Amino acid sequence: MAYYQSPIGGSAAAIVLEEVIAMGARKLLFFGSAGSLDKKLTSGHLIVPTAAYRDEGTSYHYAPPSDYIEVKTAARLITILDELKVPFRKAKVWTTDAVYRETRGAMARRKAEGCAAVEMECASLTACGDFRGVDVHYLLYAADCLDGVAWDHRILGHMPEDMRERILRIAVEVGTRV
Repeated sequence: MAYYQSPIGGSAAAIVLEEVIAMGARKLLFFGSAGSLDKKLTSGHLIVPTAAYRDEGTSYHYAPPSDYIEVKTAARLITILDELKVPFRKAKVWTTDAVYRETRGAMARRKAEGCAAVEMECASLTACGDFRGVDVHYLLYAADCLDGVAWDHRILGHMPEDMRERILRIAVEVGTRV
């Protein structure tokens, strides 16, 4: 088992994933933050992406064009979290690399389609992993919230230490089981 900090953004994260796969990685767990698009759904729960809306460019170099890419490893991750009795929500996510273009209209469309969160890497990493034939698992927590009149930074950049440790322990345990 190895750990590394993935860069922010789909293309940068995919570059590093390519290198890690070249070094021999075959099962990967990506664990990080996202912005909530539905505070009722995500509050107090981890998020298991089942599909990612492809609003970035990298995934199109690895998979045929489509609006969404399925996260094929979601079922395995759901089984593990159920075994561990960890509260989570399964949902679609919106992958975008244009964070300052998360307009109200785009947010409303993604939310209407069932996206619970917005993040920057899931579609890219999923497409890269599928193309290379490796298992890419993806687990998120909602750090900030876009589901309101104004942006709520919540715990983004200042997660309480006890929460950080709890989430890290979950990620390590999940990582040993994938």
